[in-house]
Amino acid sequence: MNQIIFFKNEKSEETSNKIKKKYIIIFLIFLLFTIFFSLILFNKLYENYNNEKLSQKLNNSYSISTLYANNTNTTIDTISNNPFVIGIIQIDKINLNYSILSVCNNDLLDISVCRFAGPMPNEIGNLCVAGHNYVDYNFFSRLNELSLNDKITIYDLNGNHINYSIYDIYEINSNDTSCTFQDTKGQKIVTLITCNNVNGKRLIIHAKEIP
Repeated sequence: MNQIIFFKNEKSEETSNKIKKKYIIIFLIFLLFTIFFSLILFNKLYENYNNEKLSQKLNNSYSISTLYANNTNTTIDTISNNPFVIGIIQIDKINLNYSILSVCNNDLLDISVCRFAGPMPNEIGNLCVAGHNYVDYNFFSRLNELSLNDKITIYDLNGNHINYSIYDIYEINSNDTSCTFQDTKGQKIVTLITCNNVNGKRLIIHAKEIP
């Protein structure tokens, strides 16, 4: 009888050990996944932090750009693909303040918002400005908080600024470029473009100069 009891206890202990090992393995796998995804998240946040710092440096260099723009002996190249700061976009409602880069490509969109189409800031036409939609409130991620009649301020290279009032907000498919129209009938218009990370469409905001 004692042998039977001993055998049962031994078997029970062996089963218990197997269960413990199973839970330890599950815990270690969970821990590894947690560490892995934490590293990915940290790396992404670190990249965004560096991009934000770089964007702020561009803002600080804006005053230098205005000095060059006001120098009559200096010609600013608005046609070539050499990127430079052409102005500042400011939206007080969502605490947005970024340099506008002269051209648009994937690398520059990681640094700041970019002119996607249209004229230089505060000229007649439709200045289209594109920016990434980051989940941590960088660049254009808070455009969805804007409403009709909200104000957008654009500074040009001369240091002058114009206030624009939002008159239209809508979404389009990613391959639709109709928002970049340039027939503005002599008006100065600003169009903001960013991604909707949920449905893959583009959020479009149109604003016109406040007289």
